[in-house]
Amino acid sequence: MDANDGFRELDRQECLGLLAKVSVGRIVYTRRALPAVLPVNFRLDRDGAVLVRMSASSDLVSAVDGAVVAFEADEVDTARHAGWSVVVTGAAAVVTDPAEHARLLRSGPLSWAPAPREVFVRIDPELVTGRALVGGRTPYGVRLPS
Repeated sequence: MDANDGFRELDRQECLGLLAKVSVGRIVYTRRALPAVLPVNFRLDRDGAVLVRMSASSDLVSAVDGAVVAFEADEVDTARHAGWSVVVTGAAAVVTDPAEHARLLRSGPLSWAPAPREVFVRIDPELVTGRALVGGRTPYGVRLPS
């Protein structure tokens, strides 16, 4: 990034800290050989993995299980023309270990659309990148650094 483009790159810890403060993001995956994006609610696990709880019979589960996906979350302040965006890229997999599934039933995310049979999908954080818009614009032009 250009040092003067108004954005600041975020390190891994900053990215994970920001993700921990929001509850909705988007999974980017492949559907019929084309990119697809779906919003989901999520929670970060203790190791920074993204956890999503969804219907075991959903098309999304079969599309992402065993695939490399991206997960994006952000926060935007339209009044201040500021915000951040974080992308986690990694392998997604349905949690099949019974003990791990039981742990996630207690501490994992709740589905906003409950289903009779739910699974947890875990996205391992192999690559975590992010950036924050630190400058922004005022109605009168570019905001100067303070």
